[in-house]
Order: sequence, then C-alpha cells, then structure tokens
Amino acid sequence: MVYSNDKIIVHKKDSLQYIEFSNLKKYHSMLTHCFTTRLGGVSTGECASLNLSFNRNDLKENVLANYHIIAEAIGVDFDKMVLSNQVHDNKIWYVEEADAGKGLTRESNITGYDGLTTNIPGIPLVTFYADCVPVIILDPVKKAVTSVHSGWKSTLLNISLEALKVMKGRYNSDMKELQVAVGPSICKNCFEVGEEVYGMFIDAHPWCDGYIDRKNGRYYIDLQGIISQELTDAGVDPSNILVSGVCTKCNNDMFFSYRGDKTKTGSLAAIVMLK
Repeated sequence: MVYSNDKIIVHKKDSLQYIEFSNLKKYHSMLTHCFTTRLGGVSTGECASLNLSFNRNDLKENVLANYHIIAEAIGVDFDKMVLSNQVHDNKIWYVEEADAGKGLTRESNITGYDGLTTNIPGIPLVTFYADCVPVIILDPVKKAVTSVHSGWKSTLLNISLEALKVMKGRYNSDMKELQVAVGPSICKNCFEVGEEVYGMFIDAHPWCDGYIDRKNGRYYIDLQGIISQELTDAGVDPSNILVSGVCTKCNNDMFFSYRGDKTKTGSLAAIVMLK
C-alpha cells in the first residue's frame, strides 16, 4: 500500500523503517524526531515487529531491544528516553532533567498524562499510537516542544488546545511561530462510530459537523481535520500545520492499527528531542 507523500520522509535502514515530517525536518539543527512504523524490530506474533509499548502482548526484553534499535537509528540516548502513560485524558507533563529515563530505565511517576513537553535539550519524549492521532508542536524560536496523544476521547477534551496553552503559558510561545505535525492515524473513512460518540462530538464541538459524514446510520469522523481546525482557530498559522494524510488502518501492513488488527496489535511511537 502507498503511504508515502511529500509531507513525510521515509527512512530505511535494513528492515527498519521510520518517518520524519517535512516541516519539522527543516529544524533538524534543533530537533530530532521520528514516527515509527511497525517494521524493523524483534517482536513476534501480533506485535511484530517494532512494538514500543510495554502494555501490549509482548515480552519486555523484545520491547527493550526495539527501543535500542530505534534510539541508535535516530541518534538519541536510550537511557534518557521518557515515556508517557496514556489514559485518553488531556493532561500534559513538563519533563525536567530529573525525569530522564522514566518509564524505560527507571520507575515513573508520570501517570495519567497523554502529553509531554520540555524545553530541555537531550531528553527524548515518547508518546504512543495505534490509530490515535499524534500531534507534535515545535516552537523553533523559544526552542520548546510538546507531543500529545489525541485519541477521540482526548480530542473531545481538547488536548491539542491544552498543548497550546502549555506552550503559551510556560514558554511564552507566539502561536504564529509554531510548527505542528499531525501524524499518521485513522482516517475519516475508517473511523466509524455510532450515535452516542457522534452526539458527544457535536455537544463538545458544534462546529465539527462538517468533519463528519453519515452513511447507513453510522458516522465517520475526521479527527485529523478537527484537530487541525482547532489549532487554526486558536491562532496557529494553517501553513505551519502539516497533516500527514496517512491512515494507519488503511496501511496496517506498515503501521500498527487497533481497528485494522482487530485490537491485537503493537504500538507505534512519536519520538522528539531538542538538541
């Protein structure tokens, strides 16, 4: 299946494949980043092969080996990677130097957070996905980055807007200077829901009906479009918002997909680190 386009850069190293976003790649002197595929790891079975979550049906030693593989490939310190502990909420944790390694090489108290943010160089932030929407926000002027996991529940809770509040409140970011990547995730045609979830979206965001189709009593929601519109309405320059246009379910030969793999799957990761 075709998943490549001019918005993403596909890197291949032996069996390993991962992607970068073209708008963030422009700032490679200050930011290392990637979004993983399911290819290039050592996991087997339903998590084959680059599963990066300890909460899937996988051996811990396999997941650790996968982290070593991707850390070496993109040039980040394995021992300093900080993992989120996601609960489909909208809270964002400020990562300090004392947090380095939490969730991977150290016990973590970062629980109940679906986003990570920092302005400290050298600490890789890791968030997880298997159809949910990855949103990475870089302030190239104030040199700060925030990464959030925006599943449908977190989208209802405006996690991307919470990220903007963090960027403004903690780093004094100018919305017009932010660069945003909305990564591979389930597309509108694949995100089918019933009346209850549709009603929740309309109640939370009455304007979003234009991002929802109705077919045969079911509803199809464009999460990527809703998030992009929210960011634009909040003052982010739309020309600075990259929407990858890649669906994880349509391309589940390349990406883990909760729906495409009928819930038996591994986890992708967005990894970002300031230099």
